[in-house]
Amino acid sequence: MDQIVCPYCGKRVHIDIAIRNQLEKTILKDIKEQQKTELERARAEERVSAEKKVKEESHKEFEKANKINEELMEKIAKQEKDEKVKEAKIREETSKEADEKHRLDRLEWEKQKADMQKTVEELQRKGKQGSQQLQGEVLELDLEQKLKATFPNDEFLPVPKGVEGGDIWQKIKYKNRIVGSILWETKRTKAWSNSWISKLKDDSAKISASEAIIVSQVLPENMINFDRKEGIWICTYEHAIGICRYVRFLITSLSSVKSSASQTEEEWAKIRDYMLSDSFKHRMQAHFDGIQALREGFDAEKRATLLRWKKQEAQIEKLDSNTINFYGELKAIVSELPEIQGIDSNLLEDGQENEQESLL
Repeated sequence: MDQIVCPYCGKRVHIDIAIRNQLEKTILKDIKEQQKTELERARAEERVSAEKKVKEESHKEFEKANKINEELMEKIAKQEKDEKVKEAKIREETSKEADEKHRLDRLEWEKQKADMQKTVEELQRKGKQGSQQLQGEVLELDLEQKLKATFPNDEFLPVPKGVEGGDIWQKIKYKNRIVGSILWETKRTKAWSNSWISKLKDDSAKISASEAIIVSQVLPENMINFDRKEGIWICTYEHAIGICRYVRFLITSLSSVKSSASQTEEEWAKIRDYMLSDSFKHRMQAHFDGIQALREGFDAEKRATLLRWKKQEAQIEKLDSNTINFYGELKAIVSELPEIQGIDSNLLEDGQENEQESLL
């Protein structure tokens, strides 16, 4: 009775040994899950700490630049004032020697002013550059968090050294196996640069990424919302998650086709060509436009509802105020007027407030 037959090997084992093995497997699984949770929390805390540190350093640098800028501007203003005094004195003198000295002093002052202005512009440029870098890092962290929330089964790894153009490395997981990867790069600048495309292509080749995506506030000329250029996907931040869905679908579909013996190499090429064609892109655009139209309609309806509620609330407040005032005037004339629940309590509160105000 204290032995059972193993369903896998057919051998007899003691019940306590079987229970102990089962408990060990359960405990080991729980420990692995706990370690995974701790690791994810530690990574999140590390990202938050790094973001806070970058923000503090950028703020200090910007404040330092502003302080130096103010000091330089005060010095320039003081020198201009002194120069005006000198000019007034020189006008009173008629000798050539004084005029020549004034001319040299003027040239010297103009050179000092130009040097100071150059220093101020350099400090302002550095402060602005630090602020833009911080904005880019915040955009990158926010995009990574949204990708992890939308695709929890995928893996997000640190970008390897030597891949300077990449910000996020997303490995696509399909049916419990890695079938491809996406290299992301985020840009938060005021102007587009075509050099980003060639650089990201080189970086994606270094890690054998299946696809690469640039998320940018500004797009190339004649591009709206998203497109594919020279083998690189380009989109706005608003369309990043939608593009990721389609690119993941492309990668997982091609993986399924490749693993299927019934599909030929020619059929696989046709499927890939279709997914990269203008027809497929137009379908994606129609999908995004439909979502945008629904969102705009919903926002308009929401604003109209809030406005209607606000008007009704104002009308109710006006009616309630008129009723209370009318009852209060009657109450002042006829003190034995029957009490009405709700109105008398409001009048009592108003009377207590007026009494407290008179005491003060």
